[in-house]
Amino acid sequence: MKIVSERRKGTLFVAASAILYSIGGLCIKVIPWGAVAINGARTAIALVVIALYLKAVRHPLRLNAWILLGALCVCGTNNLYALANKMTTAANAIVLQFTAPIFVILFSALLLGRKPGKLDLGACAVVFGGVLFFFLDSLEMGNGLGNFVALLSGLCYSGVFLMREMPGSDAISSVFWGDLLSALVGLPFLLREEPLGPTALFSLVILGVFQVAVAYICLCIGLKTTPPVTASLVSGLEPVLNPILVALFYRETIGGWAVVGAVIVVAGVVGYNVLKARAEALDP
Repeated sequence: MKIVSERRKGTLFVAASAILYSIGGLCIKVIPWGAVAINGARTAIALVVIALYLKAVRHPLRLNAWILLGALCVCGTNNLYALANKMTTAANAIVLQFTAPIFVILFSALLLGRKPGKLDLGACAVVFGGVLFFFLDSLEMGNGLGNFVALLSGLCYSGVFLMREMPGSDAISSVFWGDLLSALVGLPFLLREEPLGPTALFSLVILGVFQVAVAYICLCIGLKTTPPVTASLVSGLEPVLNPILVALFYRETIGGWAVVGAVIVVAGVVGYNVLKARAEALDP
């Protein structure tokens, strides 16, 4: 019973992180800087918040090969998602990044020896089928490269969910070093940008404090008791909320094929999560 309670608590933290991540598309769109500069600035802000958190909970900052690998995944996710958001629609960027659960399943099999079941393979087929619709849409809207970058961000994002699974890993340390790398990569680009107006500056602070720092802290807490595949699927809240916020406040629309693809991707991973939960309930 205690294990079930801890898993539910962990799932809530993962859900909270997904909700915070979902504001990224809207905030990035209203900042008139290049993607790498935005990412460098928001991760620099996040570094301060995460450092204060580490000090508050007295968590030592660690570094080894596996932590560095996790940091590279965090850095890649941050930069590639910011780039994709500028190169394609916010909806395309976030839903294509949401292919992460499928990569989690594949890497779990390759790196951890966890053989995927029929349900896992079925989810892979459904989600990648949905992804194809995004590329049909990109032929009409010219977003092919942006969609590909978004897909690469999903690949990196899968490594974020696997940060606690590697030997000697420490998720929050990976996040700190990953944000530091992101800030350093963005610094040269940041120096070329013009000062921001009040609205854009406020959006940048919101990105750094909540969409990066607090979101990653919640995710790291949640990953302590939530399996990687489950965590990556609970993050399905993000691709649903993200384009809704952008549509409401930024008036950005997506193409018809992309809508079909979004429905297939989200339905596929949510359906997988529900069926997986039922199977675990029957066979604890």
